[in-house]
Amino acid sequence: MPSGTTGSAERAPAHQFPLGTVLVPERRAALLDWARRVDGVVLEDDYDAEFRYDRRPVAAMQGMDPSRVVLFKSLSKTLSPALGIGWIVAPPRWTQRLHRADLVAAQPSALDQLAFAALLESGGYDRQLRSCRQRYRLRRDTLVQALAEQLPRAPVSGVAAGLHLILRLPADVDSGAVVRAAAARSLRVADLAAYHATADHADHGLVLGYGNLADNGLHEAVRRLREAIGTSR
Repeated sequence: MPSGTTGSAERAPAHQFPLGTVLVPERRAALLDWARRVDGVVLEDDYDAEFRYDRRPVAAMQGMDPSRVVLFKSLSKTLSPALGIGWIVAPPRWTQRLHRADLVAAQPSALDQLAFAALLESGGYDRQLRSCRQRYRLRRDTLVQALAEQLPRAPVSGVAAGLHLILRLPADVDSGAVVRAAAARSLRVADLAAYHATADHADHGLVLGYGNLADNGLHEAVRRLREAIGTSR
C-alpha cells in the first residue's frame, strides 16, 4: 500500500460473496467517510457486477470518490480465467508507483491483450456480456424453479446477480453431511458456515454455483442434491 495511507478496507459492494447482498448507499457513504477521516483507501473488488439479472447493474464505488477507491476488475468470469487479464483503476497519484511495481511474472501475453483491445473497440465485448447475462439468467431461473419443486422447504436467496445462490437448509439437516453426501454423488456444493470466521453465528445453508453447470443437467443435479439432503438428517 502506498505510503501516507493509515487504513484500508476491501469490499465487493455490488455483490458480496457469499450472501450476494448489495452495499446500500448509506453504507457506501459511511465507508468513504471513514476512508477520508483516516486517510485510508477502499479496495473495490468488482468481480461479477456485470451479471445482474433483474435490474440495471450497480455502479462501482470508484466513481463516488476516485481519490479514495481502487477498483479491481478482471476477465475471469466474463471471458476466461485462462487469459489472466485484469486491471486496476487507481488514483492518479499512485500511477507511477504501480508502474514501477515488479509485475513481470503476472503479465498476460501481449497477443491476448491486443485481442481483448480489439474486442472492446469493435463492441464485441459488450455483445459477449449481453449473451452471457441472458444465458446465465435462464440457467438461474431453471435452477431456482427446480429447487422450488424438489426442495420446497429450502428457500433460496442471493439470486439477483452473480453465478451462485444460497440454499437455506431445514434446521434438522446437517449441512456438513450434505456436502459430503453430495460429493459422493459427484456434486460439489459448499457449506455456508465455512465462510464464517467463527461457528457461533454461522448461517445454515449451502452455496450453490451454477456458472459451469450444463443447462440440461440442472434438474438431475437438484435431484442428487435432494437425495444428499435426505440422507443428512
